[in-house]
Amino acid sequence: MTLIDRAKQGIITDEMMTVASDEGVTPEFICRGIANGQVVIPISPYRKTKPIGIGKGLKTKVNASVGTSSDIDDIALEVEKTKVAEASGADSLMELSTAGDFYEIRRRVIEATSLSVGSVPLYQAFIEAARDSGSIVDMREDDLFKVTEEQAKLGTNFMAIHTGINWITLDRLRAQGRHAGLCSRGGALMSAWMAHNEKENPLFSEFEYLLEILKRHEVTLSMGNGMRAGAVHDSTDRAQIQELVINAELSDKAHEFGVQTIVEGPGHIPIDEIQANVVLQKRLTRDKPFYMLGPLVTDIAPGYDNIVAAIGAALSSSYGADFICYVTPAEHLALPHAEDVRVGVMSARIAAHVGDMVKLGDRNDDLKMAHARNEVDWAKQFKVAIDPQTAMNIRKERMPSDTNTCTMCGEFCAYKIVKEYFEL
Repeated sequence: MTLIDRAKQGIITDEMMTVASDEGVTPEFICRGIANGQVVIPISPYRKTKPIGIGKGLKTKVNASVGTSSDIDDIALEVEKTKVAEASGADSLMELSTAGDFYEIRRRVIEATSLSVGSVPLYQAFIEAARDSGSIVDMREDDLFKVTEEQAKLGTNFMAIHTGINWITLDRLRAQGRHAGLCSRGGALMSAWMAHNEKENPLFSEFEYLLEILKRHEVTLSMGNGMRAGAVHDSTDRAQIQELVINAELSDKAHEFGVQTIVEGPGHIPIDEIQANVVLQKRLTRDKPFYMLGPLVTDIAPGYDNIVAAIGAALSSSYGADFICYVTPAEHLALPHAEDVRVGVMSARIAAHVGDMVKLGDRNDDLKMAHARNEVDWAKQFKVAIDPQTAMNIRKERMPSDTNTCTMCGEFCAYKIVKEYFEL
């Protein structure tokens, strides 16, 4: 039985108990959420991981990504980035390599973390086709399913699979046109393959076969957003919405089949369209967990896209998104290094917290910080800080002569003045 099968029978599992304790809800709440498709816990029969709950009524989770590229293929670097992501507080990890020994990279990354790990099988299938036959368009349909099963057996917990790209979606894309095409590698690869071979996307046409593989290995299906826009001027267009409609319908089939399902959302969105995107995604998918990719709310800040995405992620979370993908300062510029990963995770965690302050009404830590600052209690401030070490390092480097204050205000510290002259 899959986790969904157990949940539908009212069976409380260890994973449900752990998630309930972490979230401050009852195990029955988690069980009902999984049974109705509004909550998922990505698991695998092949490895033990730290269980996380993603979905309605739960804290917004942060995903970090690692993986090689055709220019930088260094397994040791990806393992280092994996460890940095977990140490920085990421809730899950995606391994997205596009170069090197795919099996060995993924094996090493999975061994290096206790987090749930995701992948995109389509990348490997297309890139191996290019290596073996000379072109991505020579990819064989069976290879997609073969790679999916191989990755599942390594202990992959969830997979982004581009099910919603079909001839209708591509017709919508051609009819409307775009300023900046597609920013999804998976979407670009599959669209090119379909156009060249004049064939339907096998992940759509053979969807039930895909579900059989995922159910056999208890993999959570993250329905890839292949039509997401790479520019704010292309957001919320016909191709994006058409793919969402298809994925919404397929997500119902997946849930009925016993496969836990997440539905992914678009990438570049101006802030005045974020709420509409979240509401539409939630309405069409019957409140299934929503994985927001970004969103990036402006296109003109390379080098600072972690901040751009944090703005979008905070709003997305506040409106009901359940899962956000971090963005590093290296986005659009280079493969991220370890420090980029740390900064990306911290930016996304802050955004998730800001969103949860609205979505869940959870402002307790902020109140603790307010009291600690009012009491000029530095130990308490560091304890409640989202990144205590960075805060302590900054203060240590610029320690004031009066250790009750900081070098920003010094002897004219507002808290000190208030305490000295009158009591609130």
